[in-house]
Amino acid sequence: MSSFTPWTPDDAREYIAVPGADDDKYSRGVLGVITGSTAYPGAAVLGVEAALRTGVGMVRYLGDERPSDFVLRRRPETVTAPGRVQAWLLGSGMDAATRDPATAKRLGDAIAQGLPVVIDAGALDLVGNATGAVIITPHFRELARVTGAETSDIAADPGTWAARAAEELGVTVLLKGHKTYVASPDGARLVASSAPPWLATAGAGDALGGILGAIVATHADAAADSGTLARLAATASVVHGLAAERAGHGGPFTVLDLAENVSPVIAELLSR
Repeated sequence: MSSFTPWTPDDAREYIAVPGADDDKYSRGVLGVITGSTAYPGAAVLGVEAALRTGVGMVRYLGDERPSDFVLRRRPETVTAPGRVQAWLLGSGMDAATRDPATAKRLGDAIAQGLPVVIDAGALDLVGNATGAVIITPHFRELARVTGAETSDIAADPGTWAARAAEELGVTVLLKGHKTYVASPDGARLVASSAPPWLATAGAGDALGGILGAIVATHADAAADSGTLARLAATASVVHGLAAERAGHGGPFTVLDLAENVSPVIAELLSR
């Protein structure tokens, strides 16, 4: 296995953006989100919820009518009109095999803007089209599809496969699991181990995408550097894991419980 450096809560604290007295909703970071689908609207809700609780000034959600309705019911402060953003979160709760022309256009337009982009699940096939800094957030099966490897091989040595994928694809890779491995093309190798086993639950990856998207949007200029992008990704994983631990108190929890604990976790990190 490649050598991975543990990423700790103290490390993560340094990558939490704290707004100043002169900041507004735009300078605090605007995250564009194209996630969810008619079949899986919950993915959009969970990602937007987690992003808003991580500290962006605005989330701009562009999706199908059904997930848009769900998002606005849960988080009415979400903006659903096109406009400027600092980073994108794409693909959670989508299936590339059933992508319709309207969704394809939205994704294509976003990925061509040259902005930092977090690519998950149903947009992983678009990695080669991106013109800005890219981080992908696959689980073992998704990375197997992207690389052509066997899922069992990736599960047996996830760090090595995360590093190999980063080098071959030329993007930063966050490989989800009980331990989250982050690798960048420039050689950054980080591992976050804050996640409890209870985090292996449906929707957890959608929340992680929202947390990561928000952290990238608040560091959009710095995220152009793949090493910095790797550190932002590891920070998101630490926040995600700590929020899960706080939500469950050692037991099970729902992903909305996790999202509701993101803000208190960030406050605790900043007070360390």
